[in-house]
Amino acid sequence: MVETRTRRQRTLARPAVVRGVGFFHGADVTIRFHPAGTDEGIVFERSDLPGRPRIPARLEAVVPSPRRTTIRRGQASVEMIEHVMAALAGLQVDNVVVEIDSAECPGCDGSSRAFVEAIDAAGLVDQDADRAVLSVDEPICVREGDAVLAFHPPGPSGGLTLSYHLDYGRGAPIPAQSYCAAITPESFRDEIASCRTFLLETEAQALRAAGIGTRTTEADVLLFGGSGVVGNTLRYADECARHKVLDMVGDLALVGADLQGFIVAHRSGHQTNAALGRKLIEAAARSAQSPCVVEPIPLREDGTIDVAGIMRLLPHRYPFLLVDRVLELTPRQRVVGIKNVSINEPFFAGHWPGMPIMPGVLVVEALAQTAGVLLASSLPREGKLALIAAVDAIKLRRPIIPGDQLVLEVIGDRIKNHSAVVTGRARVCGELAAEARIRFAIVDARRAAASVGRGASRHEQAIGA
Repeated sequence: MVETRTRRQRTLARPAVVRGVGFFHGADVTIRFHPAGTDEGIVFERSDLPGRPRIPARLEAVVPSPRRTTIRRGQASVEMIEHVMAALAGLQVDNVVVEIDSAECPGCDGSSRAFVEAIDAAGLVDQDADRAVLSVDEPICVREGDAVLAFHPPGPSGGLTLSYHLDYGRGAPIPAQSYCAAITPESFRDEIASCRTFLLETEAQALRAAGIGTRTTEADVLLFGGSGVVGNTLRYADECARHKVLDMVGDLALVGADLQGFIVAHRSGHQTNAALGRKLIEAAARSAQSPCVVEPIPLREDGTIDVAGIMRLLPHRYPFLLVDRVLELTPRQRVVGIKNVSINEPFFAGHWPGMPIMPGVLVVEALAQTAGVLLASSLPREGKLALIAAVDAIKLRRPIIPGDQLVLEVIGDRIKNHSAVVTGRARVCGELAAEARIRFAIVDARRAAASVGRGASRHEQAIGA
């Protein structure tokens, strides 16, 4: 789905200029970055062509090009835009007109550093509109030969994390290496922006023989020969993998929204980056078109849910139903339930004789069942199960004894069709007794039953019969 978050759109405070030479065609190039209005996005303007045609930097404008990303509209095109796009996306610049007087962006030193420095010098301003966020709650994979690019839904903290594993095989001039980073303006500026493009020395010789890259030298890009880097030095031991992450930042910016998720890449490039971006847009469109039908909630006239209603939402029964009543419910946001702790609870017979204390694991289970009510009120529950995938940050602050009433509050941090993350807190007389963060995977009940039949041992929490 496409959502919005609190980050405001941003543009430049004033124009910025970068000059250089195009790597492929060798032309002298000047790029001027101009501020733009809200929701205008990134637009390239060919100032050297009649009518100054404009090309939106979006995936629908991308055309296949070897070793680079090219956009085209009509007869106008701009090549090798990935390093410019990476600088803009990495620094969270959303609306800019990129005026360019050639068909190719300047290569500079083969990284995004020159563009980042120009943007920093110009400064940024927030705008009066929210930035769109794109995230989907299903894994997506793109394969092309040996290249693999996989998207995984985001964790509870959101954001975008990119991981790249580079391995051209045993004996390759470029050693195997990996790099992973949560993408923020700070991490991009400090750890990624200065990482340069690279190729084999034999590939460079073949390109020059074909008249490509004739003005590019070893000082401009990283060339790898049999003994390592030729005529240059690495800025990082894993600079090649970092540059691949830089390319991903630039190529995925063509989606036109901030991405949230964890993307893992192996030997992928510009074409696979674009293919993943298209699949993400298609998945978001499908999610937006699919109606989310939630069955009626069995509320009483006073807005509460009694134990009979709870048993319509949850499959748990005596002696394992640990929620007696729901006092408050706001679907997708919050639920408050209660558990009256009686000496008649069966677990008190053994925990412990003479000193009855409710096991902490059952307090967490009571929070998980309360969360089950929240999920059942928020998602289509026919034939679905919410499996507990992880329980984190558990803190048991006081013992629970017979006569206590547990007030169980659960906040929905992130609830999607295939996963959910909640934070639960249990209180007695207003005093915090326990808390935990619980992650669920929402799966098909029949598939889960088949897994259990094969010996799976995962704890499961149903959200509907």
